Amino acid sequence: MKRFFSCLIVVIPALAWSADKNPDQDFFKHAAAGGIAEVEAANLAQSKGNSQAVRDFGAMMVKDHTEANEKLRSIAAGENIVLPDSPGATQVPSKAELKVLKGDAFDRAYIKNQVTAHEQTVSLFKKEIASGGDTRAKAFAKETLPTVEAHLRKLRDIAAQAGIVTK
Repeated sequence: MKRFFSCLIVVIPALAWSADKNPDQDFFKHAAAGGIAEVEAANLAQSKGNSQAVRDFGAMMVKDHTEANEKLRSIAAGENIVLPDSPGATQVPSKAELKVLKGDAFDRAYIKNQVTAHEQTVSLFKKEIASGGDTRAKAFAKETLPTVEAHLRKLRDIAAQAGIVTK
């Protein structure tokens, strides 16, 4: 009997913790880290971009992703989810590479990086829409996906005009 109660003491807090955890917490965190990375890379594009198209795209990215990041942060706060304040570990090497590049090399690397990042974001958002458990997270993904897809189309246009192979 004593052993039974000690098991309950261990199991009940674990069940309570898992019941409080938002089922889409990973979506929130990945979307936030990616959004922060997008803004940081876009700031570099505005200052280091060789072509006007890259600088203009960077400005659009800062505006659009800052708005999306703020909306996501507000939703997450309502869900008691703490979001990261910096890009994820997988995004840091890309930023470091972009910092040292100049001219056409910067533009090529930025466009390639952004195509990959936007493809990953489209995939993340589509997965959330299809199978997410949090209605607010799904609504955010559904509302934001068309903008991310428009960014991807614009990136592919810029790449094609500059002769940059992205795949």
